[in-house]
Amino acid sequence: MNEDPLDDLDKRIIHTLQRDARKTSASTIAEEADVSASTVRNRIRNLEETGILTGYNPEVNYEKAGYQLLTLIICTAPIPKREELAQEALEVPGVVAVREVMTGTENVHVEAIGTDGDDLSRIGQDLNAIGLEIVDEDLIRNEYENPFHGFEVDGL
Repeated sequence: MNEDPLDDLDKRIIHTLQRDARKTSASTIAEEADVSASTVRNRIRNLEETGILTGYNPEVNYEKAGYQLLTLIICTAPIPKREELAQEALEVPGVVAVREVMTGTENVHVEAIGTDGDDLSRIGQDLNAIGLEIVDEDLIRNEYENPFHGFEVDGL
């Protein structure tokens, strides 16, 4: 039995959407894959319904938007409460992303946008108040992303 839930067309669709979902139409993918646009639309709908595709999020250049302080806050949470605290951290004003880390003691990474130093201090205090121990804080200059190579099909 095939353990891979994705065939080459699904992988091509995902890889293409990862490159630029906003400017990619079903027709464009269909033309590249030599299938009909309705086939691509059906596949995308199936990928969404099965939870493989979970959203289409815009990339924001916070610096150009006037928010200079993109910060990665490294936290420690007790393992039994890690998921609960990560979810609570999302409710803190200024927090834009939270990642649970499965290894090590620095097991919750919080990405936050602060308007100034005082705002970053407030975010840190709020995270501490919900039970996260802050281990480190790093100001982020740039972030780069790339489509996952495992979805690459035919040199895409």
